[in-house]
Amino acid sequence: MAEQPLQGARVLVTRPSHQSQRQVEQLHALGAEALALPLLEIVPVTEAEHEAYNAIKSRILDLDLYTGIIFVSANAARIGAQWIDEYWPQLPVGVHWLAIGAATAGTLEECGIPARHVAGGFDSEALLADPLLQQVAQQRFLIMRGEGGRELLADTLRARGAQVDYADLYRRTCPRYSREQIKRTVFAQGLSAILITSGEALNNLLELAGTEPELLSTELIVPSQRIAVIAKARGFTRIRIADGPDDASMLRALRPAD
Repeated sequence: MAEQPLQGARVLVTRPSHQSQRQVEQLHALGAEALALPLLEIVPVTEAEHEAYNAIKSRILDLDLYTGIIFVSANAARIGAQWIDEYWPQLPVGVHWLAIGAATAGTLEECGIPARHVAGGFDSEALLADPLLQQVAQQRFLIMRGEGGRELLADTLRARGAQVDYADLYRRTCPRYSREQIKRTVFAQGLSAILITSGEALNNLLELAGTEPELLSTELIVPSQRIAVIAKARGFTRIRIADGPDDASMLRALRPAD
């Protein structure tokens, strides 16, 4: 029988629904009961949103004018690749394709876009340390992202002399759940741990479930010190930091030490 080190554990999986299945399956293989409660819904901009849609289209049509195209997440990669495929049957030459994290780069590779990423890095800080982004004066970059993301990447590149534009491809919204759904998933039998990969998802959890002591005392697995600081400020008392936001790192942090 395969090793099941998480036998009996009840783990809350909070990734968006289209990204959670693999994590759920891995938890089941480790013996855990995985409870899916997506805390972010990814809503792509549609043609009905004329101004936002046309702004994206304008950026996409100008891809060949940029030194580099930066994708900040797997969602940005997936949706951005769909846009690029629509208007660029062949990728423009001379453009650097850059991804934050291996998962984002992998999504781009699956879509036929060979992307550069920092090995072992999973955030803006890691990408900004890449030698390619040090001497960027007078260069143009396009950041593919969701609406209202972090500004560190653009601010730093601009401080280094680059021109930076955004393509805001989607919105992140908080899913709707009934009180009964929250009670059944979060509180009915008690959770062993919660997997959270963003500050926004954490805030949505508290908006949906409240700040009950039972919730705040549950072990919280987060991907970075930055998210840990947010979690501590919101009242969580048992926080463990994973090596990164990918499934393997999050589950490794969840497993008991040998």
